[in-house]
Amino acid sequence: MVTRIPDGVRSAACDAVVDRVDVGTTNPAGRLRIYSGSQPASANSAATGTLLAEVPLALPAFTAASNGVATLLGVPLTTDGLAAGTAGWFRIVDRDGGTVLDGSAGTSGTQLILNTATISPGVTVQINSGTITMPGSEP
Repeated sequence: MVTRIPDGVRSAACDAVVDRVDVGTTNPAGRLRIYSGSQPASANSAATGTLLAEVPLALPAFTAASNGVATLLGVPLTTDGLAAGTAGWFRIVDRDGGTVLDGSAGTSGTQLILNTATISPGVTVQINSGTITMPGSEP
């Protein structure tokens, strides 16, 4: 049997996840961190790869979800590269630095769309768009 979730419930679940980005008091907003290499097997795992860039997010960080999809607000977002490497994945942390979610990063076909996947220290990195999608069914 397949578990199916209607769009309204998918959107509520997506909102519950992305609203966690805005939780906390240590920093003015959540942050998006871009790493080299492969995404860890779980968002519970420590970050892997090299931290290439970090950008503060808008507050709130995402739109309200529609049909289970929330869109990153404030784009394009820019920051300077911290290290040299090729972007492979991203992690979003809340205002206190707690992990909220991980995803894929690149120039197309990923959850986080960058102007370039090749990042260098001091060179501007631009985040063109980002979405988080709650699945609608699971086998």
